[in-house]
Amino acid sequence: MERLWTKSYILMIIGMFFLFTSFYMLYPTLPLFIKQMGGNESQVGLAMGAFMLSSVILRPFVGWLLDRFGRRPFIVWGLLLFAVAMYMYNLIGGIGGLMVLRILHGMTWAVCTTAILTTVTDLIPSTRRGEGLGWSGMAMTLAMAIGPMFGLWVTENLSYHSLFLFAVVLSTASLFLTFGAKVPFKPHTGVRKIELFEKSVLPVMASIFLLFIAYGGITTFVPLFADSIKVNSGTFFLIYAATLVLIRPFAGKLSDRYSEKFVIIPALVITILALVVLSFSTHLFGVIISAVMYGIGFGSAQPALQAATIRLVGPERIGVANASFSTATDLGIGLGAIMLGWVSQHTSYQVLFTVSAVSVVFSLLMFIFFAKRLSKDKRPRPLDTGSSPSKTD
Repeated sequence: MERLWTKSYILMIIGMFFLFTSFYMLYPTLPLFIKQMGGNESQVGLAMGAFMLSSVILRPFVGWLLDRFGRRPFIVWGLLLFAVAMYMYNLIGGIGGLMVLRILHGMTWAVCTTAILTTVTDLIPSTRRGEGLGWSGMAMTLAMAIGPMFGLWVTENLSYHSLFLFAVVLSTASLFLTFGAKVPFKPHTGVRKIELFEKSVLPVMASIFLLFIAYGGITTFVPLFADSIKVNSGTFFLIYAATLVLIRPFAGKLSDRYSEKFVIIPALVITILALVVLSFSTHLFGVIISAVMYGIGFGSAQPALQAATIRLVGPERIGVANASFSTATDLGIGLGAIMLGWVSQHTSYQVLFTVSAVSVVFSLLMFIFFAKRLSKDKRPRPLDTGSSPSKTD
């Protein structure tokens, strides 16, 4: 069996954890910061959306550039500018300046995360891709659990100035860690036209987008829903994160041994059931059951869908494929939060989570259609390190 836990892979995973922790520190705190600056609800939504939109627009260009020029420059400059942008929050004095900074910050996020995720994919042996992506996904999941809690603790006990400084330290640590990794890259000679997305993965992108619409609803509205039924929302996210830690390596191995669809189809069914359970929950017990089921379902489906995306392309297209995957997730989260916010405002949380479940039903149907093609695709899994020489960039 090919080795997964190399020094470079470990450094990249830890670097990802620090980077995503710094990002998630702002998730629950930045809206409060904007309110403190005198912003209203509309400006809070605009500021959060500007980050996502600028990231989505830039990612496809970054994916093509990664395949054309290599990963290293975009990791270094992306992380450096991300840290600088994080520090700039301390210098912002008005809402207008904040909006500009959010756009620029989203652009740096697109660069560094697309480059890092693509590099991690490069470092994973093709025969262990599901397992390797499961572990890298776990780093992001732990960051999602720790970042918001740490960010809230800093703002409650110290200050927003301290919050942004802590985020700068974490993102700078990510830069130093990833700089110590050997970044594999196979040079592709010749002039290639700019291709902003990978057409061959459009069906799976649609499935991912629909799955992450529900995820956007979970991350945005579970805290409000939990408060409405007198339950601590931290309980949901803590149990969800713990379940992810347990399920992802196991699901990744099943994906590698059997197939992606062997994992994805039942995982999406479990995700649908989790959202249905949540929609009918009125006490802590229902929230806990839903969190466990959602952790199993979403935690298994997400890395397997990424592995399926990568399997459909050749080694020279992995950067664009990863950018396409990230674009689908970002759009799903952002548009999901906006659309489901309208649903919750005009109906109820029960309807909101039911609509989320319906979105995952369509994700399942889309993938079942796509899985027929995936089964027929007999091309060798890319990144077989024994096939041709490569260099580090």
